[in-house]
Amino acid sequence: MSETTAAVPADTTPAGVVVAESATARGRRARIALRALQVLLALFYAIASALPKLIGHASAAESFERLGWGSAGMYTIGALELAGAVALLIPVLQSVAAMALSALMVGAFIVQTAVFDGQYAATPVILIVPLTLIAWARRRHNADLLRLLRRRM
Repeated sequence: MSETTAAVPADTTPAGVVVAESATARGRRARIALRALQVLLALFYAIASALPKLIGHASAAESFERLGWGSAGMYTIGALELAGAVALLIPVLQSVAAMALSALMVGAFIVQTAVFDGQYAATPVILIVPLTLIAWARRRHNADLLRLLRRRM
């Protein structure tokens, strides 16, 4: 081998390439893990978080009455969570969905801290971590979304 054609180790990724989007075996595993994380979060938001709000479960209704938001607030938050869960599974919307759900979790943290004395304040903070990872790793889809939106205008 000459000096100009040095071998590059198989598991290194060129600068500026996100591991979750690289063509290496490690990148493939990262993409699979990221997709699994997205599916788990989507299931959590749809079933454990949105569903109780959308069916008016007593625990959700009681919390929203305590907030003073009533059933309208409960159904609105439930619909936003369900929309975010579905959007996490749509490639062009995944990054935006993760950012929107993160913003919703910031609001949930504030409410948990201010109204409920921090009883479950750790939950939204914990959820922000994987959502931020998804938003960052899937950020290139934002350009695709913008192109789609511009074509429609």
